[in-house]
Parts: sequence; C-alpha cells; structure tokens
Amino acid sequence: MKLPVVDSTTVDSTAENGLSGESDARQHLLDLSTEELKAWIADHGLPAFRAGQILNWVFQRRITDFHEMSDLPKKLRDELDAAFRIFVTAEQEVVESSDGTDKLLVRLPDGGEVECVLLRDGNRRSICVSSQVGCAMGCVFCASGLDGVERNLTKGEILEQMLRLQARLEEDERLSHIVMMGMGEPLANLDRVLAALSVAKDQHGLGISPRRITISTVGLPKAIDRLAETGVPYNLAVSLHAPNEELRSELVPVNKQVGMQSVLDAADRYFASNGRRLTFEYVLLGGVNDSVEHARELQQLLRHRNVLLNVIPYNPVEGLPYQTPSSRSIARFREVLEAGGVNVKFRQRKGSDIDAACGQLRRNRSK
Repeated sequence: MKLPVVDSTTVDSTAENGLSGESDARQHLLDLSTEELKAWIADHGLPAFRAGQILNWVFQRRITDFHEMSDLPKKLRDELDAAFRIFVTAEQEVVESSDGTDKLLVRLPDGGEVECVLLRDGNRRSICVSSQVGCAMGCVFCASGLDGVERNLTKGEILEQMLRLQARLEEDERLSHIVMMGMGEPLANLDRVLAALSVAKDQHGLGISPRRITISTVGLPKAIDRLAETGVPYNLAVSLHAPNEELRSELVPVNKQVGMQSVLDAADRYFASNGRRLTFEYVLLGGVNDSVEHARELQQLLRHRNVLLNVIPYNPVEGLPYQTPSSRSIARFREVLEAGGVNVKFRQRKGSDIDAACGQLRRNRSK
C-alpha cells in the first residue's frame, strides 16, 4: 500500500496521516530494536520469526497498517495495533519538482517540522534525511539553522522519513542510496543516527549497503572518531565551504571552536580506518568563496588527499544575502581545481523550483 501522492499541497494533520490530534499512548514501533520486538513477541507466547515477518511488512512491503499483514494471526494483528503505531508523524506538505525531486515537510508529534527529499537520477533513487529539528551549527547561508536547534530526532522519526520517501517510489523502483544531509548535524545526534542506519542497512530493514549510505557533517572531530570506531564503512562527507580558517569561521561558526585543521585530521583518520574515499562538500557562494585564489588555496589543501570535492552552486534562500555564482566564476573555479589535480564534481542543482535546499520549505511555511 503506497501512501497518497500529493502535488504541491498542504496535508491536514489527521489520523489518516498518522496523527489523531489527541494524545496516543501507543509506542512508536520504529523506535524498537529487533531484539526488543522479539522480546515483545516472546512475552505474548509467540515464536521469534513473527518479528521478522512484521519487519518485512514494514520495510520491504511498505505496509503501514497492522491489519494488512495477512500472514500474521488476527489476534496478533489486533495486539500490535493496540500496542504500537508504525507512523507517528504526518506529511504536512509535499512538493514535486519537474526534475523528479520530491520534498516532504513532515510534522512531528510535538508539532515540530523537518524536511526530507527523494532524488531521482537515472537508475539512482536517493533520499536525503534529517537528524534534528533545526540545526545548531549556524552555517550563515543555510535555512535549516536560522532559528537554531529545537531537539534531536528519535531513531523512529529518522526511519519514518526513510519509509515515507520509499513509499513514493513505484512498485518497480528500489531505494538505492541514503544521505544523512537534511536538517541538523547528524554527528550531534550520533547514537540515534547510527541506530536508524543499523536498521537501514540490515537485510530485514531497508537492505541498503553501508557503501551506499553517506553521513554528512560540518566536522565534529570527536564524533568522527567515534564513527570510525564502529567499523561500518559508511561514506563520510565533510562540509568544508572555505579553503582557510578565517573564512570558514565566518561561514561555519562552529569552526571557531573546533578548527579546520582538526576537522581535516579527523577526516584523515576516518579514511585510514576504513579506506573509504572522503567527500568534501563546498557550497559555492557568489563573491564570497568562489574566486580563483580560493580555488588555488583549496587545491593546495586537498591535492595530496584521496578525496572527491563536491562543489554545489548555492541555492538562494529568501532573506539571506548570498547569491549563486556566475557561470564564468564557476568555470574558472573548476579550471583551477582540475588543473591542480583535484578530483572534483560539480553537483547539478536539483529541486530548485521547489526550494529543495535544507530548511527552505519549513521556513517559508512559518512566515
């Protein structure tokens, strides 16, 4: 059963979408670990394999109603429905871009809102998922952090975004990549992000290889080291945005506390621990960090590292002074980097007609 597809409309927060408007004491099923679900099953005198059947219905067969799980005994379906909710959020707004990008504004049980995005690119079906309500990192050009951070998302709320985006795929489409690059700083909510990704990579969950899962961060060195200690080969994307300490501290205020060199050192340690090539993200801001000199500094910084530099021309945010760089500026920036031997990719802007940059849809609704 697919969730309803809505084109650029506001969705009422009703029980149909996962919120009843009244307090619901039932537990969020997606917050349970597999072991906890098995324990609940055992407490009800049932065999452990029932847990696998339930997870298969939710993650593989895209079912959000216990009563539709036809291979479970009716008594168990009724007991599950009495004890748990599969979805606790509501799709507050859904917008679809002409380039195949879908963006959801998801309302949480406490009234907070987060965004998540489905991107279609050839055979790839990638999703971009939020980890916090808002963001505390303060990147000056980003809509997500303009109002600060409200709270961390739970494991279940992170997984629910993935399931809602997966539900927008056709039956013959398969989710291929996950990127923790929505609202919030994933490494500031690392325990819950790792718990959600553990389900996402599990064969009884979404079955996505860790090598197709990317965690994006502005660079929290201690958390990067913790991530390396897990031994799971997730891709790491570090949001650099500047080629020197002074400019990075202006654009990414948290850099004043951590320092760019410590971020680079932690990224190097992550690469050494699992051999996965690092990605550095660089949002290109017209007249701010897009000069030939900036490109030369960046080339010097990265030329001896096994990295991919992902350059992203800025998606303007209403109310902020930053602009997309000119085509000439982008071309010169690329020429310097490529001539210097940097492995660079210029990301195609997707979803610009639906405010697909992080936090834009949420902020526009709050006006």
